[in-house]
Amino acid sequence: MLNVAKLRKDFPVLEENPKLAYLDNAASTLKPKCVIDAVDSYYAKLGVNVHRGVYKLSYLATDAYEEARSKVADFIHADFEEIVFTRGASSALNLVASSYGLSNLKPGDEVITTELEHHSSCMPWLNACNQTGATLKYVPLNKEGRITVEAFQSILTKHTKVVAITYVSNVMGYITPIEEIISLAHQVGAVVVLDAAQAVPHMAVDVKKLDCDFLAFSGHKLCGPTGIGVLYGKKKLLEKMNPIEFGGDMADDVNLNSMTFKDAPYRFETGTPIIAGAIGLGKAIEYVSSIGLDEIAKYEYFLKQKAVEELKKIPNVILYNESAETGIIAFNIEGVHPHDAASVFDNNDVCIRAGHHCAQLIIKWLKTVGTVRASFYFYNTLEDVDKFVQSVKEAQEFFGSL
Repeated sequence: MLNVAKLRKDFPVLEENPKLAYLDNAASTLKPKCVIDAVDSYYAKLGVNVHRGVYKLSYLATDAYEEARSKVADFIHADFEEIVFTRGASSALNLVASSYGLSNLKPGDEVITTELEHHSSCMPWLNACNQTGATLKYVPLNKEGRITVEAFQSILTKHTKVVAITYVSNVMGYITPIEEIISLAHQVGAVVVLDAAQAVPHMAVDVKKLDCDFLAFSGHKLCGPTGIGVLYGKKKLLEKMNPIEFGGDMADDVNLNSMTFKDAPYRFETGTPIIAGAIGLGKAIEYVSSIGLDEIAKYEYFLKQKAVEELKKIPNVILYNESAETGIIAFNIEGVHPHDAASVFDNNDVCIRAGHHCAQLIIKWLKTVGTVRASFYFYNTLEDVDKFVQSVKEAQEFFGSL
């Protein structure tokens, strides 16, 4: 079992707010001091641009920035040149749809996605299909709201060119049977774009083993800074893709009527990159790796199960994802709007998320206006679970009496 009491001391927010039960980790995680220090150190000791400066400070900044790329590559078992730094997972997923998608799709082609997707996973492909005349298809979900291999296979055809799919749902917390789906997609020549924003911070991910074509995740859900994300892409695909932004540092040769670009990943990183964010993400990866992703996954599930056991004892609580394999709980209190319920949690220093979670398709599939979502991470405690459950009881009692 993790030494949670010791780990909590690494987080200034928890030190400043010892009564806080932070259960909004699917939205963003807290930042350990080592990450904050790494970002501060860049600004205090370097603070200059990368790649272009012919002086010592710029060389040092460039080394730190590219070392972060190496850390990311090693973390997900990718090659160095397959890692593109972006503004976030949303930016990474949009890059694939706007570059690969718009260049390769045509009328008659099909793109497969699901109703479990975060908007950042499905909307770029809805846009790409609207622009190219391709058809967007959705995998039928089973009665639990899960993606199954059988349902995926039922809509996969020789016309399928892209599969845009979540690894772990940010609402339901289900793990997609992604290895089987990727294998099936490749049999018809389709590429797979994997939204791993809820997977990479919580479980070991190996892009080579998965054989996914593209994968995206964000830094701020992995104890890293905001404003930094990662796109992994197979080298052979990245080299064929055109950039969607143009400017400094990504150009190879520019003439009056023509231009060429640097090799990947640099052709996709125009302008001054997110230097401090990348360095902070590298440090966050070191930190999380030192704890152990397998241990993190086991502990989150343990807390989630404890919470679910107690929620099932409370009248009028609707649980949507009791069988989820991760630390995400989606629920409602019958007759109570999620935003109203959230006010009770806030009064008790319990941080949860309420609403559609940027995933309106699954919320509509559930036939509700939104859900209350609690999501655990390795610094949460059984005391956090108790405060959470007590807040659910108080919300139920208060609104039930009205």
